[in-house]
Amino acid sequence: MTMTAVGGREVKVDPEGFLTDPQEWDEALAEVFAQRIGLDLTDGHWAAIRFARSDFTATGETPTLRRMAIAGGVSTKDMFNLFPKKPAKKLAYVAGLPKPVGCV
Repeated sequence: MTMTAVGGREVKVDPEGFLTDPQEWDEALAEVFAQRIGLDLTDGHWAAIRFARSDFTATGETPTLRRMAIAGGVSTKDMFNLFPKKPAKKLAYVAGLPKPVGCV
């Protein structure tokens, strides 16, 4: 675990930059993480982020693309439009959640 400065404060991250404590996350931090990967957050992004965080709280796991489509109501196509190339991984990063199981 490494400490890094993000948005003017210190947070704990893993070697890939994912937060190790989802409780350190807030919306301002999400904006910084999004900018780092070239995203401007829209209402669609926020809906996906809020569902992912809520689902993580309920299940203890970061939602996969399949779960986002079935339970979150965000189609796989929409996820790829919102978070291009690696949508589940990018969503987890911005949402301050662990990398989803199975993501490379």
